Amino acid sequence: MKIGQVQFLNPEKLLKNRAFSQVAVISGPTKTIYIGGQNSVDSSGNIIAKGDLKGQAEQILKNLQIALEAGGANFEHVIKWNIFVVQGHSPQPGFEVFQKVLGRLLNPPLITMNFVAGLANSDFLMEIDAIAVVPEEK
Repeated sequence: MKIGQVQFLNPEKLLKNRAFSQVAVISGPTKTIYIGGQNSVDSSGNIIAKGDLKGQAEQILKNLQIALEAGGANFEHVIKWNIFVVQGHSPQPGFEVFQKVLGRLLNPPLITMNFVAGLANSDFLMEIDAIAVVPEEK
């Protein structure tokens, strides 16, 4: 049986950065998991850390981890993050939280960072969606 493979590339003519990769190539049998935008809401619907981007980022990572595990994946399987931050807020506190996870990854994912005018609830300062790929095992 052929095993699925995820290969991260950083072509010579593109910027190299330890925090993210430039290209992800998926081949062979794999399972792809798409995670919708996660924000700082807990399982009871409470908004966590109103007005605190760092606290919201911590809750978002918890939610992402739960979503990944439900699909049979973990942070190492994420190939792409889309990060949305409300204009006027520095993404830096959120990035510091993510570095605790992403900084440990052998192959950091592709990342797109967007400033937006607003999110679904005016108390949300950040939202993240993700794509994960899990290679099929033998």
